Amino acid sequence: MRAMPKHPASPDERSFSAQRRRALSLAATALGARVLPGFAAETGGDAVDAAGPVVGAWTHAYASFGRPKYPRNFDHFEYANPAAPKGGTLYLRNPDRRTSFDKFNNFTLKGAAPAGLTIFMVETLAIWSGDEPQTMYGLLAEEMLIAPDKSSMTIRLHPKARFYNGDPVTAADVKYSFDSQSGKFASPTLQSQYASVSAAVVLDARTLRFDLKDRTTDTLFLVGSLSIFSAKWALGADGKPKQFDQIITEYPISSGPYTIALADSGRRIEFKRNPDYWARELPVRRGFFNFDRVVYRYYKDNDVAREAFKAGEFDLLKEYSARSWVRQHAGPKWDDGRIIKDPFPTAFGEGQQAFDLNLRRPKFQDIRVREAVTLSYDFEMTVNRYREYTRGDSMFSNTDFAAQGLPSPAELKLLEPFRNELPITVFGPAFVAPRTNGDPVKLRQNLLKARELFNAAGWKLAADGRLRNPAGEAFEVEYMRPGEGSNNLPEWQQNLEKLGGRLKFRDVDFALFQRRLQEYDFEMVAIVEGKFTLPPVADLISLYGSKSADEKGNSNYRGVKSAAVDSLLKAMADATTIDELRTASRALDRVVMWNHWQVPGYYTANERASYWNRFGKPALRPKYYTVESPSDPQPAWPITTWWIKTTAAK
Repeated sequence: MRAMPKHPASPDERSFSAQRRRALSLAATALGARVLPGFAAETGGDAVDAAGPVVGAWTHAYASFGRPKYPRNFDHFEYANPAAPKGGTLYLRNPDRRTSFDKFNNFTLKGAAPAGLTIFMVETLAIWSGDEPQTMYGLLAEEMLIAPDKSSMTIRLHPKARFYNGDPVTAADVKYSFDSQSGKFASPTLQSQYASVSAAVVLDARTLRFDLKDRTTDTLFLVGSLSIFSAKWALGADGKPKQFDQIITEYPISSGPYTIALADSGRRIEFKRNPDYWARELPVRRGFFNFDRVVYRYYKDNDVAREAFKAGEFDLLKEYSARSWVRQHAGPKWDDGRIIKDPFPTAFGEGQQAFDLNLRRPKFQDIRVREAVTLSYDFEMTVNRYREYTRGDSMFSNTDFAAQGLPSPAELKLLEPFRNELPITVFGPAFVAPRTNGDPVKLRQNLLKARELFNAAGWKLAADGRLRNPAGEAFEVEYMRPGEGSNNLPEWQQNLEKLGGRLKFRDVDFALFQRRLQEYDFEMVAIVEGKFTLPPVADLISLYGSKSADEKGNSNYRGVKSAAVDSLLKAMADATTIDELRTASRALDRVVMWNHWQVPGYYTANERASYWNRFGKPALRPKYYTVESPSDPQPAWPITTWWIKTTAAK
């Protein structure tokens, strides 16, 4: 869920003599890991629970629950083609709001770095599998050793790992990378993330131990996702290290498959494939990075970019607008097959995209008021005219972590201690958000129910036609947005006005928007909680935990303070099996959704893109992937595993 932010051998292969296991255990202990009694110090040792994650043992991969799909020394990921031909040029556009770039340091606050750096140049200790939930495989880290109590994660670097200048990747480089990204000159987001890691300790030239403050699975994956660059990147012309935020125009000294061939005035960047790339034959890289060159061109306007795509200036166009997807990804070039339109479906879990109500405001503390506001929002007429979205009925949409039917006995066991504080609906069927399906009769029914709820909560229709409470205050909801937006919610405004209420817009610049979010100074704000493969407990604690409600700068925008929620979050954090995690997640889902702390929005599990029909593709798609995103830990599948068909023909 973080934005910016991502397989063991058979039992026969894993049998070792007691003497061998003891030697490995002593070696692991010497490296600072806590090898507890009953844990063998080799992947899959006979004392390790075959159903649980590998801990207290050196392993090539780590899964949050169970064992990784791919064994040690596997050949390649199934969603890559190891025989893919190399060659040709891939042309792309800027994939986000950056319309130019003015630096090459992607890890500091000021300025904009070019797209593609984190995909094509800078590597991490481990990479996430695209066809398993939250599973990482070593890349720069040949092996990982995780303490049974998750107090530390030790990594052993691959002996072949090299930066593009030929230098070996050392533990000192890894420590420098961690210290830089967790230090005061890095972006605040990185500083906040890596605050959960207390130290990086060099043990020898290839071995490093991370000591963890937060002993959670999320922290382990955070360490695995650490970007690595050479300590020489910091050296100035005088040979002395620069302050990290003063590294601006120097190209990163990195270990990835590409180097920068050209950077043109902040509007174009070209990456060139390194023929000596150190990891080209590793299983986690076989079949990846098949283009000789990757070129990003920057466009300032989405409409201009769409026309440029149709003219063939770049190869792939991801679409964020449902209206444009339906109306503009069409025409003769689509009809005759020159351009392919692909929804790119994924199996990601979809966190809430909702209008969060700030419970710190007295008017939102009454659940009847919150439900009435939800009933006034006509999802179908407001955002889903093109039927491209699905209403969000859950905080875990598109997964089986979402509540289903009536609570199971295991869910009830978690919920019953808090029955007195919870809405009775929590103990009934799973939440379903109000719908109209475009039917004015159904809308009228929803608004009549909303009026009843307002009246029951003390908000009556006054002589001036306004909803007022006993103190005479009019009912208004102020929706805060970044930038200068147009009124894109006229239907919601009209519906609230029919009830005597009012929806107002407060448009502020992005810096003020961020500051007011941090201060919890707003009434309603739209928040997207992001994609996931497994529910990200650490993020959920920040979003819903009682402690974070009083910590300004945190993410509990709703102001939720609930003993039930805190207990369920703890149950999720303590889960040792996928079934335990599923049970606690479904119970939490019921509590969050039936409390109406937000007006549910929508989600789409599709990436939605069109591309020119000039590519060969692997036979299988991953479950979890992006089309072009530079920030998600899952593979950007098309741009990293496809190849040029004309090259294949040669």
